[in-house]
Amino acid sequence: MKIERFLIAFAFVLGLAVTPAVAQTRPAAGAAPAQTAATSTGNVPESKVAVIYSEAFLDAKAGIAKFGTLANNLNREFQPRQTELQNMQQKIQQLTDDINKTKAVADPKTIAQKQDQLDTLNTDYKRRYEDAQAAFEKRRKEIFVPLQDDIGKALEVYAKAHNINVIIDGSQVPLVYAADALDITRAFINDYNSKNPATAAVTTTPPK
Repeated sequence: MKIERFLIAFAFVLGLAVTPAVAQTRPAAGAAPAQTAATSTGNVPESKVAVIYSEAFLDAKAGIAKFGTLANNLNREFQPRQTELQNMQQKIQQLTDDINKTKAVADPKTIAQKQDQLDTLNTDYKRRYEDAQAAFEKRRKEIFVPLQDDIGKALEVYAKAHNINVIIDGSQVPLVYAADALDITRAFINDYNSKNPATAAVTTTPPK
């Protein structure tokens, strides 16, 4: 087993109703809705829909740059633990091979001692592996959840700036068809990267 490298899946809820009028014109509970020109004439407000593919945010070369920087920093932070686990794996494998090769001819007491040593190594490895996984997951959330929230806010700002009423995440919602003109993925990534350089405020110092 090994500590897996960073993988994060977005679960954005991107049905953003970003037009301020929605909140301003909603009637109070039990109150009759005010008669407006739109309701009296039967007009329907125009809506602008866009599609984004959030999985593209994670692309190492063309995605959101901060993801790659933070992922590299996180993996670098946990590299000593990963190296330690790899060394333990090698010792376990070497001892297992030694027992299998010599058990037919070696003194039974010697084999029993080696087997006890192997059992201890396996138990220690399992504990250290589980501790490392838990620590990795905790740090991953500490580092990436704020970034995910920031991207969500930036996407809402982007939608309002471009008069977009609804954004559908094609990475989360199966789409039968969406015209290329509706895809704002590349435009948003470029906009976000230009305003949020990968080197800006990237802190991954583990808490003391």
